[in-house]
Amino acid sequence: MQGYFITVIGLICFFEGLPYLATPEQVKKWLQWLLDAKIFHMRLLGGALMLAGLLLVYLGRRHGG
Repeated sequence: MQGYFITVIGLICFFEGLPYLATPEQVKKWLQWLLDAKIFHMRLLGGALMLAGLLLVYLGRRHGG
């Protein structure tokens, strides 16, 4: 179980770092948008991303093993 957890953390780090490597200019624009965004919009975006993540986990566990 510990190896699985370390693998998940490694994949999160990989995918989180990928945009900074591939398109740093776009990341800066996106971060500026986040700084200028209203709190409501940030919460809405966060909730939507959490729901999408849970859906992907469910689909992966149900259909992928």
